[in-house]
This record gives sequence, structure tokens and C-alpha cells, in this order.
Amino acid sequence: MRAAVLARVLRSGLEESRHLGHVAVCDADGRLVAWAGEPARIVFARSTMKPLQAAVSLTVAREDLPEDELAVICGSHNGEAVHVRAVRAVLARAGLDPSALRCPPGWPLDRQAMVRARRPRRELHNCSGKHAGMLLACARAGYDLGSYPRRGHPLQRRVLRAVRAAAPGDVVVGVDGCGVPVHGMPLASLATLYARLSRPDRLGRLAAPAARAVAAMRARPYLVAGRHRVDTAVMEAVPGLVVKGGAEGLVCAALLDAGLGVAVKVEDGGDRAAGPALLRVLARLGALDPADPRLAALARPPVRGGERAVGAIVSDVVLRRAGE
Repeated sequence: MRAAVLARVLRSGLEESRHLGHVAVCDADGRLVAWAGEPARIVFARSTMKPLQAAVSLTVAREDLPEDELAVICGSHNGEAVHVRAVRAVLARAGLDPSALRCPPGWPLDRQAMVRARRPRRELHNCSGKHAGMLLACARAGYDLGSYPRRGHPLQRRVLRAVRAAAPGDVVVGVDGCGVPVHGMPLASLATLYARLSRPDRLGRLAAPAARAVAAMRARPYLVAGRHRVDTAVMEAVPGLVVKGGAEGLVCAALLDAGLGVAVKVEDGGDRAAGPALLRVLARLGALDPADPRLAALARPPVRGGERAVGAIVSDVVLRRAGE
């Protein structure tokens, strides 16, 4: 199978560019329900793994966190003030400050927050919530704090066991952009993992913390991402969806009522195509209304000529379905 066209860039009536990629839709048993391109394509999960990583941190910490703090642990935040406060609150529970974070210093993803940042800082990095959650877990368990990003650290070994239990098939381990281990697997395995987030009883010992992580993302979607982000916008607009993006044009969703997981990967890593492609797939699955005005700008991001829109990024990806 070849990569499918996930999104097209239209300018002044001309198709200027195409983004190719892959889609997998699976149920909690790992059955492939629908797809486009190559659902067996092996990808690094990047930040889409954060809800499961958060569930492991919760299990180790054995602490009942408020929804905003748990949501930021699951998120890839913009670095807005509300996100930084939540990250600092998680660290404070462990008696730590941002100097303990081992993610690299970063700039906010949000332009307004970037203007105010003055310099890159660790707590501004979009993965600082995940790192704060890992530090809290290590502090509670008595694990070494300085080496928590290393693959051989007890916390990362627990994460790897959880990933292998939640995602069918082999798992490849690399290093993520923020420095902790990153997990590679077929796109269909990642979709299955998200289906199991919608059916947390399929996650064994992680069932309760995974359910809490999903509930926090649903309750506080702004803490997961923030202003002008697909994750936040979709969760705010559509009950019953959990959405989490990752780097390199990857985005996943859990359809809580249907018990399905969706994974979309843009072949060239172009993030601009990931949102429109995900929204198109969710619309084809009947999970959202593509005409919803709250999602229109994300479903068809404008292409500008000067100060006016002269085109759009559009997705008309077609899903193949099992049995057809």
C-alpha cells in the first residue's frame, strides 16, 4: 500500500502542495476498522503517548491530583501563564522547582506568551508538564531525580512495560525531543492504544489512573494544549472525544462512546496537515460535524495572500473500511 493524500494546499484555485500520510482506526481488541495509506507504518508515538505516561506517573506517585495539574501532565502545552502555574504546582508537590526539570529550556509555542517570555526556560517547554509528573512520581517512590529521563531508570522501565501491555506488537525505543524515551510501533498499534484509553478496563493495573487522565483531559482541555490548538479546540467543541497531538505530523484521538482509536500520521511531518486530516477522519466516522463553526478554521486553515485569504488547506481523505 502507498501513502494516501491527507491534505491539499489550495492557493488562488491551484493545488500548490499535497501532504501524504497514513490513517489507522482500531477498536480495543486491535481490529483494524478503517484506514488510509499504510496502517502498518512504524512511527514514534512522540507526545501522543503522554496520557499513558501520565497514568504510570500517577500509579507510582499514588497521589490524587486536581484536574488542571493532571491535564498539564498529559499535555503539550503552549507555555501560557495558566500552563506554567500548573507545572509549578506539580513540582511544588514534590518540593521541587523548575531547575529539577530535565527537559531542555524552551520558548512558548504560543506567540503572545513568547513575547512575554524574554528567554527560554525549562518550565516553558511544551513537555514540562510530563516531566513534572515524572519528577513527582520519582520523589514519591524514592527514585533518583536526576536520571529520570534515562531508559534504564525504574520509572522509564515501568513506562515501557505499560506501553508493551497497551499496544499490540513490537515496540522500538528511541529518544524523544524532550530527552525521555520515545516508543515506536505500527500506526495501528497506536490507534489500538487510544481505543483502550476509551475502554480503560483493557489496560489492567493502569485502568483507574488512565481513566483519571482521560477525564482530566476532557474536563480541562485548555491545559492539554491551549490557544489556537487542535487538541483543545476539538475537546472543547465535541463531547466524547479525547485528542492528543505529537511531533512530526502525528495526532491521535479516542472516541469514548464508540470505543475506537484513531491515529493520523503526515508522511512529511507537516503539522499544518495533521489537524485538517484528523477532523476529516473524525467527520467520516460520524464523531463530529464538519460544519461546526467552532472547528471551521481548523478544518480548513486559510492560505493567505497579503492580508486576505486566497485559499485553504483542505482534507478529503477517503477511508477504506474492513469488509468493503
